[in-house]
Amino acid sequence: MNSNNPLAPEIEASDWLNTDRPLSLAGLRGRVVVLHAFQMLCPGCVSHGLPQARRIREVFSEEDVAVIGLHTVFEHHDVMGADALRVFVHEYRIGFPVGIDKAAGNGGIPLTMQNYALRGTPSLLLIDRRGHLRLNHFGRIDDLQMGALIGQWVNDSADSTSASTFTADDVAPGRCSVERNS
Repeated sequence: MNSNNPLAPEIEASDWLNTDRPLSLAGLRGRVVVLHAFQMLCPGCVSHGLPQARRIREVFSEEDVAVIGLHTVFEHHDVMGADALRVFVHEYRIGFPVGIDKAAGNGGIPLTMQNYALRGTPSLLLIDRRGHLRLNHFGRIDDLQMGALIGQWVNDSADSTSASTFTADDVAPGRCSVERNS
């Protein structure tokens, strides 16, 4: 196992859209997984993140790359329920699977968002073919840069230990941040 890149935590979804069965990262091993965390009321998600995820789905083979949306609601809980999300997914013609992040018991930060220590939306997670988390990126990322990373990991050998990392300082504006109590 690559100690620099831990296995990605499983997605904790309360429901799934655009798939006839729940998805698991273990079940997707052998493919690069692009997990796009979004909120339907996040301007950066609507203007950049979701269109980018759609373009990734169109460019890369489904045999090599799985694109998954994760609707993770950390604010405005009352207006972003499952029924509203179904309408949003239909209206925006999102064709890839979308998991609804499981709510925390206290109504706070959803479980998958907690497990990945996501800082807000849009967030993009890249998981390599072996199930290792290779990128946890908050905010906007350039299409060309994203395509190069995905292409690198599609072609990575099982023995590769290289990793690219980004920080929140590498991104442009257009993101919705989580305010956490310290």
